Amino acid sequence: MRTGTLAAVTASLAVAVGLAATNPTMEAYLRFIEVRLAAELDKMDQSAPRGDRDLIKQVVRAQGGKLIEGLVRPKTVRTNFGLLSLFETNVLDQSVLVLGVGGQFVPVHGVEETTLKVSRLAF
Repeated sequence: MRTGTLAAVTASLAVAVGLAATNPTMEAYLRFIEVRLAAELDKMDQSAPRGDRDLIKQVVRAQGGKLIEGLVRPKTVRTNFGLLSLFETNVLDQSVLVLGVGGQFVPVHGVEETTLKVSRLAF
């Protein structure tokens, strides 16, 4: 085997091992959703009364983990490809598809629509 080919194979294996080691878990996905929801609540409709907005934010921040655990986990399917995972969540008649790779999450489909629907329901 040539040195260049050996180096390419070694580098490819190192990348594969790195991706496999950082393939996000369901728990990491749920934390991602909780953080994303809190961020969206910060940007929510400013036309609602301030007291209502603050109350909703406090409830979500205090109980967000339980809400996500009870509402999102049962409606989420994780497809683990070893090097990456696809998370598909069906909530509020919306399908959300998120790619998890390298310890990061990349929304693919439905995230904006769902967060808009959640903020409308909150008010």
